[in-house]
Amino acid sequence: MPFLTANDRYIGKLVLVPMVGTFVLAASLLILDKMLRLFDFVASEGGPVGVVFKMLANLIPEYAGLAIPLGLMLGILLAFRKLATSSELDVMRAVGLGYTRLLRAPFIFTIVLAGANLLNVFYLQPLSHYFYEELQYELRSGALGAAIKVGEFTTLKDKVALRIEQSADNGRKLSGIFARVANDKGQVLAISARQGQFLANKESPDTIILRLTDGQIVQDGPRIATPRVLTFSSHDLPIDLPKIEQFRQRGGKDKEYILPELLKLGWNKATPAALRNETQASFSYRMVEVVMMLMLPFLAVALAIPPKRSTSALGVFVSIIMVVAYHKVNQYASDVASLGRIDPLIALWVPFALFAALIAWMYWRVAYVPGGQAIGGLERGFTKVSGAFRKLFGRKRLRDEPVPEDIEGQPLAV
Repeated sequence: MPFLTANDRYIGKLVLVPMVGTFVLAASLLILDKMLRLFDFVASEGGPVGVVFKMLANLIPEYAGLAIPLGLMLGILLAFRKLATSSELDVMRAVGLGYTRLLRAPFIFTIVLAGANLLNVFYLQPLSHYFYEELQYELRSGALGAAIKVGEFTTLKDKVALRIEQSADNGRKLSGIFARVANDKGQVLAISARQGQFLANKESPDTIILRLTDGQIVQDGPRIATPRVLTFSSHDLPIDLPKIEQFRQRGGKDKEYILPELLKLGWNKATPAALRNETQASFSYRMVEVVMMLMLPFLAVALAIPPKRSTSALGVFVSIIMVVAYHKVNQYASDVASLGRIDPLIALWVPFALFAALIAWMYWRVAYVPGGQAIGGLERGFTKVSGAFRKLFGRKRLRDEPVPEDIEGQPLAV
């Protein structure tokens, strides 16, 4: 007998499409929300637009940590809900296939995605978080070419003040240039030019050349009685680049440690107590996020089966709320444990145990209790509330509609 039957492959196809769609949708919404703020940040720092997309690419692993479990759960939930509402699930159950047996194909997806999330949280997220912080630092420091802003005066080396009116062709063509250069003898050069461009200096990497076109130089100083004016068609102005400090080494924050580093620092007695608490909390947080994925198929099935003769989608909304809320609880517990206020094992594994016990009870109610419902109370309350709304608006429509008549034109009794 094959490990995966035709029925398993059928369920796998039902799971795959909504799972991938949910993952892409969730990740896209999270990225779009961040994109607007990044565009504002990069624009305020005067950086190139391409930096935004580099920063967004480094945010994908962080958002995938939530999008992967959410996509897995909704993929399984929507697949089983479709089977339940179309009565296919009743047929499968009638031929002796239990819920646990029907979860064989979904559990293959779960194991694969749990492994991918394990790789993500222990390796990809720390590296991407560090690269994201590095891009922010370089953007603020001007290492990405963002130090000179269009339309503003920029001071370089405390001796050169530069203002550029317009910039085109990604900064290659400059116009409306004004520069004020002072030297140690007190002399001041006021330089204005119609156009210009920056050129690299092969002889001195710490200096760039600002080649100016069609302008004039006004020289003044304490020993110059009358300012001298010089008109030029082309003039090269060397500008010393400000020294930019190197970004720190990876590992400045607990989120940037990969798995071997977490194990080395978190359980080493020589590690300072504060750092040990942070690394242990980070390790436990990442582990519970991965291990909890093994319980998501049971949660999905428990919330996918609506009451008989009902097409209620309440379970879909409850599932999203439960997964997101548990994710936020883990984040809060990790922050508290990092401060040393509570042991990381208690802060993160106790909520995991409680949540897993709740999922196990919900699955047991659906799979082994005849007619059992995991959220039966919520379903009944939701039915009453929705019924009240339908009754209220239904009566309003009846009052507004004309009274029906019989074939003889007499009003019908309602």
